[in-house]
Amino acid sequence: MSLRIEGLEKGFGEFRLHPLSLQLKQGEFFSLLGPSGCGKTTVLRLVGGFEKPDAGKIFLCDKEITSLPPHHRNLHTVFQRYALFPHLNVYDNIAFSLRLKKKSDSEIADAVLDALRLNEIEHLKLRRIQELSGGQQQRVALARAVVDQPSLLLLDEPLSALDPALRLRMREELKSLCRRIGITFVLVTHDQEEALQLSDRVAVMREGRCLQVGTPKEIYEDPVDSFVARFIGPVNEIPGEIVSEDGDTLSMTSPLGTFQLRKNGAQLSRAISLCVRPEKMRLLRQRSNTQDNLIEGEIMELCYLGSRTEYLVRTRELIFKVFEPELERLKKRSLASGDRIYLTWKKEDAICLPLTAREPRESLT
Repeated sequence: MSLRIEGLEKGFGEFRLHPLSLQLKQGEFFSLLGPSGCGKTTVLRLVGGFEKPDAGKIFLCDKEITSLPPHHRNLHTVFQRYALFPHLNVYDNIAFSLRLKKKSDSEIADAVLDALRLNEIEHLKLRRIQELSGGQQQRVALARAVVDQPSLLLLDEPLSALDPALRLRMREELKSLCRRIGITFVLVTHDQEEALQLSDRVAVMREGRCLQVGTPKEIYEDPVDSFVARFIGPVNEIPGEIVSEDGDTLSMTSPLGTFQLRKNGAQLSRAISLCVRPEKMRLLRQRSNTQDNLIEGEIMELCYLGSRTEYLVRTRELIFKVFEPELERLKKRSLASGDRIYLTWKKEDAICLPLTAREPRESLT
């Protein structure tokens, strides 16, 4: 294993990181995802050696590093603000750590050139930091971090300061860089889309606890509870109660009717939450008598986004968000605000979860 964490704990005032254990493979892109104050940055600082744990152990390539200072751990951290030296040019910024290690001039030149090529910034090597764009500074920070081939690269929300278009491009470059150099990446982010796009696996955290670890597909399609379901992406929820069970099919009753859904292995009480992602719901222009799951509603708002149209649909009890692909929408009658429609979904597309209290909206940003 590249990184192994065993029972890691840390307390700050009222906050506490509860015992955390993780194992990361060599070359894996791993993300710590959660709202502000959930403990993800604390984990990064503990692994980086910037904080000392109250309990637990940290191993890097099977060597315990729990008590080692940051400069004795074979890892680097890329911070949100990059921490580049403004008085040095690009070449000297990248060469800085190698000079501290007293490498020869020829070793430094070869390593810096490799890092420049890897990040496609050879033409910038003599530029001053103040002359670079945000994306160019990001690449310099990455080049400096990988120049001496660390075993682990820690990324502390490195893309949050970039504009949206550049952020999307840098996501692709980050994942490509991880694949090319084979270094294990650990990313701290509160951006769900970023975690899903970049990660081999994701750990979702809340209030100092790790709720679930899995691939993006596992986290998105089989969340362990309603908090994870909501945090990883938009979801429509219908609270209700289980009334019967037939094999892998559950029947639930709710204020909106009785619905069928698949049994997914979650530990359930009688009170449950039926969750359906917006892209899994279908908008019917007329009533169908062949659908098990059917709700009548009214279009409140609609928003055209190129590849899809997003609808807000009001029912007598709840408001739903529905995504309709453009290719599907073009085959059907156009809809407008105020139109009466019907919502339906397949039972296998519904997620059955324990009912939990809804989080305040600001904690989910």
